[in-house]
Amino acid sequence: MKAHKTWILIADGARARVVQYEGPGKGLLPALGYDFATNHAATREIGTDKPGRMVGGRIGSHHAMEPKVDWHTYEKHLFATDLARELGEAHTHGAFDALVLVAPPKTLGALRQELDGKVKDAVFAELGKDLTHLTIRELGDHLGDVVRL
Repeated sequence: MKAHKTWILIADGARARVVQYEGPGKGLLPALGYDFATNHAATREIGTDKPGRMVGGRIGSHHAMEPKVDWHTYEKHLFATDLARELGEAHTHGAFDALVLVAPPKTLGALRQELDGKVKDAVFAELGKDLTHLTIRELGDHLGDVVRL
């Protein structure tokens, strides 16, 4: 009988890792030989150019136009898109049978939006917390409600 592999994605808007759970008493193991990370610049550093200007009203006054995009939030969404694509490829190749998503609520929402249908079907639990700063050993204390370690 094939072992049932559960991946647990631990993510925030800029970094992520995947750990594997194979059943009670087996603990958590790194699922991949690498972590995901991106370096988001602060919004003030991304939009360093002066805002565009427009002429308004009858007297010809000039007004600065506020940007319509929060670039920092946009970069986080792109990161979630990349993660969703990686998860989709891994699922297609049979790397996992079930998936647990652990991320802050905004990141969870972005991930949900980007996951394809088959990966969404594999998700059996979500935890709306940022646990990226914890070691694998410390994760067990926070995942007890989701998986039986």
